[in-house]
Amino acid sequence: MNTTTSVYLPDYYRVFERIAGGWLMKPSHFFYRHTSSKTSGNDLQSLYDISPQQVAIELFRINGGISGYYLADLRSQKNYYYCGSEPESVKLKLLELGIGRVDPMEMHHG
Repeated sequence: MNTTTSVYLPDYYRVFERIAGGWLMKPSHFFYRHTSSKTSGNDLQSLYDISPQQVAIELFRINGGISGYYLADLRSQKNYYYCGSEPESVKLKLLELGIGRVDPMEMHHG
């Protein structure tokens, strides 16, 4: 995501970008934390009982690992979504899932 795109989400969601040669977990801002644990937010194994390798496999299965942005809901059901090739597509997918709201200031610039 570029520096002008910020996404706020619950801490059980993570944003990933598929690039040549691998997956990048994008920095996120959390508006809700389901645990007060001192565990690192990037320690998926401790927090959600899933390894980064398992997440990568599941993300790859969605869309054959094409380049772009993906969203992982790491709660018990472990749902994965392909968002699209632009950073803004993550916000749209979150809205589609009922998370967040459209910024009224952004509505007037479209």
